[in-house]
Amino acid sequence: MAKIGYIVPEFPGQTHIFFWREIKRLEEMGVEVDIVSTQRPPVSIRSHAWCEEAENRTAYLAEGGKMSIAAGLAAASVRSSLAGWGKCLRSIVRADVSAKQRAEIVVMAGFGAMLGRIAKDRRWQHMHVHSCANAANITAFASLLSDVPYSLTLHGPLSDYGANQAEKWRHAAFGVVITQKLLAELEEQLGTSIAGKAEIAPMGVNLDTFKRGGPYYAWDGSGVARLYSVGRLNPCKGHDDLIRAVAILKQRGLAVHLTIAGQDEQGGAGYYRTLKALVDDMGLQDSVTLAGAISERAIVDGLLSSHVFALASLHEPLGVAIMEAMALEMPVVVTSAGGVKELVEHDRDGFLVEARRPDAMAGAIEKVLTNPDLATRLAASSRETIRNGFQDTRSAELLAHRVSTLPPR
Repeated sequence: MAKIGYIVPEFPGQTHIFFWREIKRLEEMGVEVDIVSTQRPPVSIRSHAWCEEAENRTAYLAEGGKMSIAAGLAAASVRSSLAGWGKCLRSIVRADVSAKQRAEIVVMAGFGAMLGRIAKDRRWQHMHVHSCANAANITAFASLLSDVPYSLTLHGPLSDYGANQAEKWRHAAFGVVITQKLLAELEEQLGTSIAGKAEIAPMGVNLDTFKRGGPYYAWDGSGVARLYSVGRLNPCKGHDDLIRAVAILKQRGLAVHLTIAGQDEQGGAGYYRTLKALVDDMGLQDSVTLAGAISERAIVDGLLSSHVFALASLHEPLGVAIMEAMALEMPVVVTSAGGVKELVEHDRDGFLVEARRPDAMAGAIEKVLTNPDLATRLAASSRETIRNGFQDTRSAELLAHRVSTLPPR
């Protein structure tokens, strides 16, 4: 049975449900999984029922205060081999980064020594990191110091994950990207020799969890039309455009209510305030609910009681929240920016609109709401799309297979 280290920054957070599903799928396949994270997320965004179990299973590299971290770094560094540090030094010198970034990478090498020591002590056969940012630097250095191979997953544009990408990918045994669009970007920026290590495995959902107990019912024009959106409160999610779309719909005489499930990274002290001020300024207090970070069960219940899922993201790499709504047989109205076009086929299982176009978003939502037959047709197609290509077993199967084919250590 393979034993791997599974690295996720600030785990478990509000957007980490896919990682937890993948861990469970790997374990069902016979892979033993040790979870490691950089640090704990804020308490206010640990919203899921599984978070306590996940946190208890996770080893945190940056924990115990500055003195404890410094002592851990020093101890791990001393126990690492000179040959391993030589490899790290060559990688640091080779990095195409600024002087400030190089200094930050040196710090990451220290955390890499801590992770490498954990890898050797726990006898991992492999490490997988779900980030191409600093966690990937840490894992790469851990591999150079411990000789335990690693892989990484690209979840969005490389530009979102900082510098030193060539070194992060150079040392990896293989990589995973979630869309064809991201694979093409990887090949363009790093060259096919490095990007050739990567395979496509989209994120997915568990159809046993996300399923209806009864049929979807479109809005019939009576009562309030309920819109639902899921996504962390960050400007990149376009929630402000969706709120403006609600204002447009109300101006057109439609009785609509939008619920946005998600919280900002500061637990309500950040972008939440901006969105709350926008709601207040537009007089939409009775039409928009900012629900905060809520559990998966609460999200499912909210989706099931709604008529349309909407997300106005500026650049969604793929969209697990969109998949969840589609798995529940809901019509979706989402922006086409990013890799969403690989998930949603326009006018088949949802509507695609341009980002930063509240008027277009409002128009598409209105079309779905005022055409029950259209809404029902879209809903019927959406779950089948997920069944055929976006179940949560795909990435776990790829990871388990690749790990099983690595040379024995």
